[in-house]
Amino acid sequence: MAELIIETIPEHTVTMIGVAGLLFASFTSLFSVVNPLAAMPIFLSLTEKYGERERVQTAKKAGIYMLGVLLTFLLIGTFILSFFGISLAGIRIAGGLIIMRAAYSMLNPERGGRKLTDEDEAAAREKEDISFSPLALPLLSGPGSIAVVIGFATQAEGVTDYIINGISVILVVLVTYVILRLAPISAKYIGPAGLNVMTRLMGFIALAISVQFILSGISRYFGLTI
Repeated sequence: MAELIIETIPEHTVTMIGVAGLLFASFTSLFSVVNPLAAMPIFLSLTEKYGERERVQTAKKAGIYMLGVLLTFLLIGTFILSFFGISLAGIRIAGGLIIMRAAYSMLNPERGGRKLTDEDEAAAREKEDISFSPLALPLLSGPGSIAVVIGFATQAEGVTDYIINGISVILVVLVTYVILRLAPISAKYIGPAGLNVMTRLMGFIALAISVQFILSGISRYFGLTI
């Protein structure tokens, strides 16, 4: 029955559905791991002495750096794996474990699940420009985010997939910039309780992604279908 329905749909419509599905999946996967909502309080804390214009400029530069880091690993991720002789199964399992650790932190904020340590925040306050470090790296485009985009690269079957994943990276960066840009206003309305709920929700999604990464790696290694 499903095959009959698909046959009645124009070919270009089926293609568009596939593109939209991949774009949505890659966007939600990356956004949940980046979790700019959890980065918002840290951003406000590190820029509390900044003027409005300087804070906006910092958010913009952090977004540009974040875009550069993620696109770089999306494009050369598979070459890095080949250079070090790392199998696709290995990187998916390792990436899943990294994402799982980040997800656990988001699900258990009361146990120290933070984006930055006290030492990192103290060091950041002494810097004149925090847009690259620690904002872009490791706050927004840390190991978990990099693992996700490398996972995108290992699953890409052609140029179209790379373009779609690249668009999803750009969209995540744009949404992240908007969230940081509106952080002073949003923080007042969301509040600590609302932010905690959103962080836990993102953590659950990230945990599901990490499990899928691990299962994908195991199935590829043993040649199974999961």
